[in-house]
Amino acid sequence: MALRGLIAAYDGYRVRGAAPARHLGLPSPFMTVILTLDEPLDVVGHVDPRLPADRYDALVGGLHSTPVVIAHDGAQSGIQLRVSPLASRALFGMPAGELASVDVAAEQVLGALAEELREQIAAADGWRERFALIDARLGARLDRRGRVPPAVAQAWRLILAGAGTIPVATIAREVGFSERHLINQFRREIGLTPKRASRVARFDRARRLLQARQTAGVRPDIARIAAGCGYSDQSHLVRDFRQFAGLSPSQWLRQEFGNVQDTGRAEPLRCDP
Repeated sequence: MALRGLIAAYDGYRVRGAAPARHLGLPSPFMTVILTLDEPLDVVGHVDPRLPADRYDALVGGLHSTPVVIAHDGAQSGIQLRVSPLASRALFGMPAGELASVDVAAEQVLGALAEELREQIAAADGWRERFALIDARLGARLDRRGRVPPAVAQAWRLILAGAGTIPVATIAREVGFSERHLINQFRREIGLTPKRASRVARFDRARRLLQARQTAGVRPDIARIAAGCGYSDQSHLVRDFRQFAGLSPSQWLRQEFGNVQDTGRAEPLRCDP
């Protein structure tokens, strides 16, 4: 598919009959595109706390290191795309750095395509047809000339391959840059420094392991997960959680997965392009 390697996954979701709740959109190594199906997306806390709460039919968000707060009244439906920052130039016509730490109405980035695509997927017959529509419309939009500088792309891939555990000095040597030059080029293109991007990648791995064990009905061993993800100890992981999520791991699990257990009728589906 045209989008393979650029979009990690499409996550389709439809929830009905749930208790009203708030959800944290946590930092991750992916940019976000959300296309709603029925209800608009109710963002009550932006990455930039100076922005007022607002509602969106479609949203694009860059890499960030603080949570987005989303509210719902018991019903939610849509598709979330997890987009590599290396795809930003080809897909959005700008480096990921220009969208860092912001979340904006999708039409500001995708133009008229945002509403056209949202209307098409809302009228489509099921998830697979929706995913195929996204593939076709975004694939036709790709501009392969929008390339990330090779050394920055290589540095980003090293960060992901090491899940944030490779020292920045090692990455700089690997790509042939000084640390200072790598930091400047990386931040301009990706939107985070290599060190901050590494911390986000490591945090993302840890929280997904916590989530997987919790949803499997197994009590997460936070200390073991911290060690397995390259943290010096459990306290180190807790500090990162408080910075990136605003909560400790235990608080986050109680808040988020209390919500999941009370979500009423849910219809999730994932597609990997």
